[in-house]
Order: sequence, then structure tokens, then C-alpha cells
Amino acid sequence: MIKLIRNGIVYSPSYLGKKDILIADDKIVDIRDNISLEGLEYELIDAKGNFVVPGLIDSHVHVCGGGGEGGYKTRTPEIMLTDITTAGVTTVVGVLGTDGTSRTMSNLLAKVYALNEEGITAYAYTGSYQVPVRTVTGSITDDLILIERIVGTGEIAISDHRSSCPSVEELIRLASDTRIGGMLSGKAGVINLHLGDSKNPLKIIYDLLERSDIPITQFLPTHMSRNEWIMEDAVEYARHGGYVDFTTSTTKKFIEDGELSASKAVRKMIDQGIDISQITISSDGQGSLPSFDKEGNLVGLKIGKTSSVLECIKNMYFDEQIDLENCLKVATENPAKILKLKNKGQIKKGFDADVLILNNESLSIDTVIANGNVMIKQKEIKIKGTFE
Repeated sequence: MIKLIRNGIVYSPSYLGKKDILIADDKIVDIRDNISLEGLEYELIDAKGNFVVPGLIDSHVHVCGGGGEGGYKTRTPEIMLTDITTAGVTTVVGVLGTDGTSRTMSNLLAKVYALNEEGITAYAYTGSYQVPVRTVTGSITDDLILIERIVGTGEIAISDHRSSCPSVEELIRLASDTRIGGMLSGKAGVINLHLGDSKNPLKIIYDLLERSDIPITQFLPTHMSRNEWIMEDAVEYARHGGYVDFTTSTTKKFIEDGELSASKAVRKMIDQGIDISQITISSDGQGSLPSFDKEGNLVGLKIGKTSSVLECIKNMYFDEQIDLENCLKVATENPAKILKLKNKGQIKKGFDADVLILNNESLSIDTVIANGNVMIKQKEIKIKGTFE
């Protein structure tokens, strides 16, 4: 089916101005000032002067649920399709997290395949917090080479009381296996690292870089604004050429305890002269947001939301006065390039037709198109998940 988006102000995420966008099946096939389809049947989507932007990429989502730090009843539920699409997200990368026993890679992959069947794009990291990594095939390298939807390894926990406390040697082997698997499969082979509250959280990475030839860009550490010392480490890490990811889901207590919101963290990075291309944001969606006392006992539990990514973009734009191009890049073009997600993250000829229409005053969602499928039109959900 041919679709034509008219009267929109296009951010690719770079500003393109007023353009028409032609979609055929699942691809963007043309972007011009004026596209005429006289004599052809097509679906017209009138953007009415609103912003037309790439679909958001949420690169850290517990799609089959997470948590469990407070026992079985605290295992969070798996995500539903409209939890994702109503957040303006059209691409997700699934992770397991703390629990790699009752939630398995087979479970994660099945959910990833289901989300793809329901209309969005989904990928996965192989593994969980634990080292040695629990994979599908028994090998990180084999998982990356043989399983199309696996793009890297993670989330591997370091500097956290829930971590396996991997040694430098173990992390070098893990990173090497991931890198080789990525090279042989044409993927990024990124290692997604979970940072906890411990002091000097990146020391193991710096030790690894000194003792191996693995580049700093092979890693994507996340939760990097969870306290003031990690935030300072994030700035220094980026100055060394590394990528940093900030988590958009948070709680009032986390902020009171010293976490910097993702929007303020991005603002600080920009103020410190860090290139925007090194920064991403992700939701930790469906993951548990646990609070622990000084002895490591669970004292509170919330759940991450994919909707927090767009809320962060709004906060960056309205509160932090970051230009819209950069607000969008951290959740579109940047994760697509870092993770080598082919044809994702930009409104560009030949790219996948993942498109949002956002209100030009509030940035609220009007329309969501994923792989050419109209998931939401004029705020009305058109496609729901199988069991919704």
C-alpha cells in the first residue's frame, strides 16, 4: 500500500523543513517538496504542519519482563505491543537483566519474534547480568553469527551487588567473543554494561582497554546518571571516546537520592563539550526499579516505562532548551549507528518506514508508523497486540 505524508515539518532527525514523504510497503521511497500521485490509489496522511520525525529506538527494554529482586511475586510482566507504540517507539532491543534462570534466552527470543510479527522491529542482546554468559547456542560468537536478531551481549552487570563480579580476564574474553561474532555477522557486537552504585564503576573497563586491543566503542554502559560520581565518570569516559547511555525511567526517590534525570544528564554532557553522537537514552522498560537499603535489602520497587523516552525528549526540548535535532538523535540516529541497526533511525530514502507525527507545540503523539504499518493514527490505536 502506498502512503503519502503531506504538510509536515520533517526532522530526519536533522532539520529538512516542509517535505512530502512517500512510503511504499515498508520503505521510505521518496522525500521531496511536493510529490504528485495523480491517477494512483494511495493513503493520504495529513501532518497538518506538525513535526514528522523518525520512530524512536529504545535500546534497553525487558520485553519479557524483569526484576524479581523481592521474590517471585516481584517479577515484572512482559511488555505489550501498545506499551511500545503509544510511546512512539518503533524499534526495541530486548534484554534479560538480573534473572537469567527463570527468564531464558529462548524466552527472550520468542518475545522478540512475536513483536516483529505484530508489526514493530525488535532485536536482543544475548546473556543477562551473569558471567559466564548464558547463551542460546552455548557460545556468544555463535549466537551473533547464527541468530539474526541478536546484536550484542548484555546487559552484563558490573559495579553492582547483583553482579557476578567478573574479572578483567573474563570481561576481555567476553568482549573478544562478542566483537568477533559481530565482525563475522556484520553486526556491531556491542557489549551492554549495567552500572550499579559502586565507586569507580568503570575501572574494570579502563583495565580491559590497557590490557587488550578491544576498542572503547565496543561497549555501551548504561544507567550512567544514577549518582553524581557515575555522572562525572560518564563525562570522562566520553572524553576517552566512549559511548554513554542514560536511563529515562526513574522514581522520585532515585532523584532525591542523587540520580540525575536523563534530560539533565544530556544537557550536562553537551555543556561539557561531549559530541551528541556519543550519547543515547533508553527506558529500561518493564525492568524493575528497585530501592535497596545500605545492607542491600529491597525496600521499594517500581517498573520502567518505554513512554519515558519520549517524556525525556520533551524535557530536553522544553526544560533543558536542547535543539530538537539533538533531542531526537539520542533516541534515533545514534543508537541505530552504534548498534548497526540497518535502515533504522533516520527519515531517509531507502530506510524503513518508521515515522512519527508529533504535535508541533507539545510533542505529543498524533500518528505512529512502524515498518509502513499505521499503528496509531490521529491518536487512535489502529493495531493492537495479539492478546490486547
